[in-house]
Amino acid sequence: MNDDTPKVSEEEAALHARVRLLRQEHADLDASIEALGHGPVPDQLLIARLKRKKLVLRDEIVKIEARILPDIIA
Repeated sequence: MNDDTPKVSEEEAALHARVRLLRQEHADLDASIEALGHGPVPDQLLIARLKRKKLVLRDEIVKIEARILPDIIA
């Protein structure tokens, strides 16, 4: 292992993994919303629920990234 490689704590690695998972869920929801919108009769209630869930995921991603960022700056 190269000594120049920055050390990442287990917690930070777990946070990065969680962000990757949340980003994938966010992208999946985006694709679902897009597909539902192109149907013959879009289910507006379902689309609204998925959009709310997408916003909740985005908020969680931002919170986790805020926990990671100070370690990068320091």
